[in-house]
Amino acid sequence: MPFIFLLISCKEVKNTATTNNTISEEEVQELSEVKFTKDDANRKIDITINGKPFTSYIYDGQTPKPILYPLITKSGKTVTRGFPYDPRPNERVDHPHHAGHWLNYGDVNGLDFWNNSYAIPEEKKHQYGTIYHQEILQSDEDKGILKIKAIWRSPEDIDLMEEITEFTFSEKENTRIIDRSTTLNALKDVSFKDNKEGMIGIRVARELELVSDKPALYTDASGNITEVEALNNEGINGNYFSSEGLTGNDVWGTRNKWVKLESEIEGETVSITILDHKRNIGYPTYWHARGYGLFAANPLGQAIFSEGKETLNFKLDKNESVTFNYRILIHNGSKLTNNALNTSFDEFNTK
Repeated sequence: MPFIFLLISCKEVKNTATTNNTISEEEVQELSEVKFTKDDANRKIDITINGKPFTSYIYDGQTPKPILYPLITKSGKTVTRGFPYDPRPNERVDHPHHAGHWLNYGDVNGLDFWNNSYAIPEEKKHQYGTIYHQEILQSDEDKGILKIKAIWRSPEDIDLMEEITEFTFSEKENTRIIDRSTTLNALKDVSFKDNKEGMIGIRVARELELVSDKPALYTDASGNITEVEALNNEGINGNYFSSEGLTGNDVWGTRNKWVKLESEIEGETVSITILDHKRNIGYPTYWHARGYGLFAANPLGQAIFSEGKETLNFKLDKNESVTFNYRILIHNGSKLTNNALNTSFDEFNTK
């Protein structure tokens, strides 16, 4: 059976024909049994598909931005790191700002939204911005849509941008899909100075990291140094694969329309793929994809990734807006082929 990505509501059953097969009503029903369970006490919304946990939209303030956490395959494998939100044994405890899946940036009007975390000392908090959840605008289980509003705010309580994000959750066979559309509306004149730290990110489970036998130091935009220690590599066999044929650490700092991170968890092949959209600023995006487990795409940090050959320094005037569209595929049980990923990319880019 060909690998097909479809986003179809279970209330919009269609007899959809492909070249070699027809999707039955029962198969369509399986695609999108999405349920949202609001938990006001813990400030989160749990998302399940076909009765099984997928992720939660969390806005409890434990991290200085809303996140999706964890990300779970259809077979029940967790592909995101636990730390710092819910630490698990034998995982790295570096970069406390890496939590689940998020979207933010390292230099917005000089403020660092990317590196903000509970670990920032009080005397430095004036250098960091915070994204505050405001309200749920839409919760449509039939279409798998969760739409939220948030505010990007300075430490002086100045609102810089209003964020409207629409998540569409679905499932086809062994692939769970998140389509994310984030619109940033400028409430002031806003500048995004070229910066390495951005923009859509996922911090992955230890099993998806690339093998490394050496400690490493990484410096953020403010000069803060984090030592990433070498750990026991037993069971660690992650690898990046890009649309342009690059693999491993060679993917970092290159332009690609999609990148897949693939590994095994408890003997099962699992992967996370992030797909860019042709309408995004900076398409095809640069990839801030690190072997230690940070999987991110950054369309705005062009001067850094091109070693000064390109400069963007993107800006929004007050009342202007920009939209970023991404698709995330969480797959288990087999290796997603380039053909399958290109098919999903093409389908996503018709939206």
